[in-house]
Amino acid sequence: MPDLPAPKRLLLILMTLMIGAAAGTGFYLAHMPLPWMLGPMLVIFVFVMAGAPLEAPNQLRPIVIPVIGVMLGSSFDTDTFQNLSRWALSLAGLSVYIALSAALVVPFYIKVGRLDPITAFFSAMPGGLNEMTVIGGALGGDEKRIILAHAGRIVVTISIIALYFRVFLGYEVTGITLKSDGPEITLMSAAILLACAVVGAWGGAKLRLPAPGLLGPMILSGAAHMTGLTHSSPPALLVIAAQVILGTSMGCRFRGARPALVFGTLALTLGGTLVTMALSLGFAVGLHQLFGQTTEQVLLAYAPGGLTEMSLVALAMHAEVAYISLHHLVRIVILVAIAPTLLSRIAGRLGY
Repeated sequence: MPDLPAPKRLLLILMTLMIGAAAGTGFYLAHMPLPWMLGPMLVIFVFVMAGAPLEAPNQLRPIVIPVIGVMLGSSFDTDTFQNLSRWALSLAGLSVYIALSAALVVPFYIKVGRLDPITAFFSAMPGGLNEMTVIGGALGGDEKRIILAHAGRIVVTISIIALYFRVFLGYEVTGITLKSDGPEITLMSAAILLACAVVGAWGGAKLRLPAPGLLGPMILSGAAHMTGLTHSSPPALLVIAAQVILGTSMGCRFRGARPALVFGTLALTLGGTLVTMALSLGFAVGLHQLFGQTTEQVLLAYAPGGLTEMSLVALAMHAEVAYISLHHLVRIVILVAIAPTLLSRIAGRLGY
């Protein structure tokens, strides 16, 4: 979309958010899973594919991601990091999971999708969208296809996870409700949570953490809750608004792309994501007792979704957010560290 005057751009952003909010409300009233994120994401996707002139609220994303980080940190308690040694085997299994994902999905993307090895590798790897796009683009991959593949991966993973837990396991994956169940927030608690969001986002960027706007606030909020400084969470309405904005932004990622490219990439991504989801389910069913976790916990920890999105799913499931978030963080770190080496080995085996 060409550059627009600021007033018109603001109007389009407001209209987009109104559609996203209406979609979230509709999904909530219909008792759909993860309504405040999944509703806006899917409905906005349909609108932009139909050519609607919507505008992503990207300026709000750096503001709402810390809200989600603080919310996730509020689920930590004094036992959280005492469990790290108990999670060591599960964390070590991520390396095997990544190697198997690469061995299965990268050749699929090359042979079926006819992508070049670099684009195929960075499209197939279940790492952070930003990290995989930046590294893949720097090495000569097709950035637009990589972005579409990861956006599609996250959409497909969240949809499958939500439906699987709802239909097959009978869980009510409703996420945040309009009524807050936590203790009433005081002025002091509000100040502490605000400081966690602001200082955490700033510190996360300074320390160059993956997803700094999420992890920095989550770490500080977790520390505040583990030490008893506060037991409050951000207001439910604020967290709902953050999810609506996040879901709306995700749906808008497909804006401006050719439908043939989008749906071709989504079809390819669906196949690749089903493979990695089956692999995640295999780890969960086969190794959950060895890991000392439930099948559901391991599935959420190994699922090929995004760190922010899967942490929100964990929150909706009343699962152990720290366990699941840590696994997604470690997976990103492993991929960023070994991606070029792993890519060269796969390309060599495939004869490139």
